Amino acid sequence: MSEPATGPRLSDRQRLSWLRLIRTQNVGPASFRDLINRFGSAEVALEILPELMISGGASRIARIPSVAEAEAELEAARRDGARFVGIGEPDYPPLLRSMDNPPPLLAVKGNAAVFRLPGVAIVGARNASLAGIKMARMLAAALGGDGYGIVSGLARGIDTAAHQGSLQTGTVAVLAGGLDLPYPPENAGLCAEIAERGAIISEMPFGWQPRAQDFPRRNRLVAGAVLGLVVVEAAQRSGSLISARLAGEMGRLVFAVPGSPLDPRAAGTNGLLKDGATLVTEASDVSRAIAPLTGMRAPAVPPFEDPPDFSATPPPGESDRAKVNEALGPTPVPVDEIIRHTGLHPAQVFMVLLELDLAGRLERHAGGNVSLIFGDG
Repeated sequence: MSEPATGPRLSDRQRLSWLRLIRTQNVGPASFRDLINRFGSAEVALEILPELMISGGASRIARIPSVAEAEAELEAARRDGARFVGIGEPDYPPLLRSMDNPPPLLAVKGNAAVFRLPGVAIVGARNASLAGIKMARMLAAALGGDGYGIVSGLARGIDTAAHQGSLQTGTVAVLAGGLDLPYPPENAGLCAEIAERGAIISEMPFGWQPRAQDFPRRNRLVAGAVLGLVVVEAAQRSGSLISARLAGEMGRLVFAVPGSPLDPRAAGTNGLLKDGATLVTEASDVSRAIAPLTGMRAPAVPPFEDPPDFSATPPPGESDRAKVNEALGPTPVPVDEIIRHTGLHPAQVFMVLLELDLAGRLERHAGGNVSLIFGDG
């Protein structure tokens, strides 16, 4: 698990510009990708951002991090023994590339070779039972012994047990905050062990204290980084069920360990089984289902900053923007329908949507649907 990966890498200048761009308010993974595709590089996109925000109707221009601020974050990562890995680089987790709107930059600490193991996520309740903790640890150890990398979110309970069970074979912790602020604090020691033997990753800035809304983002990465996701214990409403739903939407396999109908911590897993999740009582239930997928080729590495040719398409005018705005509302609609309804060239529609996104007026949904956010940008 120690062979270095080979392939194209970002230059220092590109990495700095990518970090400034993704740290800009209203620039998410989707708008980052669109900006790179449209303008050819993050450096050029940073120059044009204020104009795009104004065109999208922003009430104020979002502040763009300075070069000094981005350099300071890069230095903080170096001091912590971490690095920023771009989506096209060989150390980027391969399966994350296949999810909708993967993070363009990940903070990574540890041995990136663990990403090349076929991944299985094991998640579940924070207030887990002793039986659930034992089951998670046993599953992680057995699957790790079979050559799988175990991915989880470093939370109390089931996540902790999953990491502990796979420390010797390869585990990945996905954090909701910065890599330098592991949560919960009592797992800081475990996090350090994982970084020594496996890897920890985050899309959040260094120094970022996780908030409630950051945990679903973490769950999305947990689900995206694996071939299958196992829920050991989960209440009827829990983050683990969000992870399971996201995994299903991404085409990952979903597994659940059954539990007593009298235990509320098993209500979510038993519900998943009713909805078609694969029942798990031992590690072989997982490995048998995933084995046919392990020979899948990883998605191709996208080229760095190699833009398509938009020169034949005129930029959108005010009437074009008005057509797209009229076609949008609070209900999510597919972009293809907007193109058909407006009769505009796809490049023009995508440009207007990008402007609205950068102005904080567009919400992106699963399946490529979009809706308009009403109110001040």
